[in-house]
Amino acid sequence: MANGTLRMTRAVRFAPLALLLLIIAALVWRLATPADTNVHSTLEGKAVPGFDLGEALPGKPALSSADLASGQPHLVNIFASWCVPCVTEVKVLEALRERGVRIDGIAVRDRPEDLAEFLALNGDPYERIGSDERSQVQISLGSSGVPESFVVDGKGVIRYQHIGAIEHSDVPMILAKLEQAR
Repeated sequence: MANGTLRMTRAVRFAPLALLLLIIAALVWRLATPADTNVHSTLEGKAVPGFDLGEALPGKPALSSADLASGQPHLVNIFASWCVPCVTEVKVLEALRERGVRIDGIAVRDRPEDLAEFLALNGDPYERIGSDERSQVQISLGSSGVPESFVVDGKGVIRYQHIGAIEHSDVPMILAKLEQAR
């Protein structure tokens, strides 16, 4: 009986260690395979919140939510001259514009002179640029930073939100989203 008790005692002593190892393994597995890595916009399928931004640059048309309900899909890009990823993204946006994509911009917390220099150095793919000096429109769109872009259909309804810079590898997907928005 003593031998059976000794085995039972060892098993009982190692049970908490085994349980702890099981919990750690489960946590590591869950952290390594998150349920969904995509951030889903709460505004997809809803009309763009109403706004009327002033012009960001003299001579460049301003932007309002009414401009986005023109019958044609648009790509609305939230950017800033001080945004490092925006520098590389603007080249991709120019390539999209060359393929017929209508692109409007919302310049966040930017000064006209800085914006003019940014566009002169990097290119200007925008038909219109509105100035969002206090990020109010950016926040109403559910944007958390720059750059971010929205595919808006011809009725002014948000169909897709792209968080971060649009890269060359994203172009086919953005074109498909714009085609779906027709």
